Amino acid sequence: MGGKVSDCRADVNSGRGPKPVSAALETAIKDAMWTSVKAPSLAEMEAMAHEIYERLPGSFRSLCEGVIIRVDDFPSDEVLDEMSAASEFDLLGLFQGIGLPFRSHDDIARLPNMIWLYRRPILDYWAEHEETLGHIVRHVLIHEIGHHFGLSDDDMEAIEAQA
Repeated sequence: MGGKVSDCRADVNSGRGPKPVSAALETAIKDAMWTSVKAPSLAEMEAMAHEIYERLPGSFRSLCEGVIIRVDDFPSDEVLDEMSAASEFDLLGLFQGIGLPFRSHDDIARLPNMIWLYRRPILDYWAEHEETLGHIVRHVLIHEIGHHFGLSDDDMEAIEAQA
C-alpha cells in the first residue's frame, strides 16, 4: 500500500482536496486489510473468470459460444496423468474438447467444450509473482480459449493486449 492513506471526502468548506487520515486510522486500515484479505473461493474465482470473459473483445467472445468455464481446486488425477504433469501445481488451466479447427459437420454428439481454471495452482503462481490475480486469471483464460481456436501464442498475446 505505500504512502499515506487519504479518505475520499473533500473539505467542502475550504475548497481543498481530501484530508489525510490520522496515523492511528491508517494503521487500523492496514491491519484490517491484512486480517480480512483471503484467497477467493471456487465460486468467487469462477465469478472473476466470467467477469474477465465479459471484458474480452466482443468479436472474440462471439466465436466462443457454447464454451463452458469452470474452476476447480486442482486438475483430476486423470488429467495430470494425461498431461504428464509432475505436480498438481503444474497446470493453471486446461481446454477440454474439440477445437474449432478440428471440428467436422459429420461429428456425432459430443460433450461441450470446457475451459478449466485450477484455483490452487493459480493462487500459488500469484503468490510467487509480481502480477495481480486478475491479470493471471485473464492470461490463463485467454490462453485456454486460444486452444479452442487453435491460435498461436502470438495471436493470444494480441488478444490479451486488447482485453
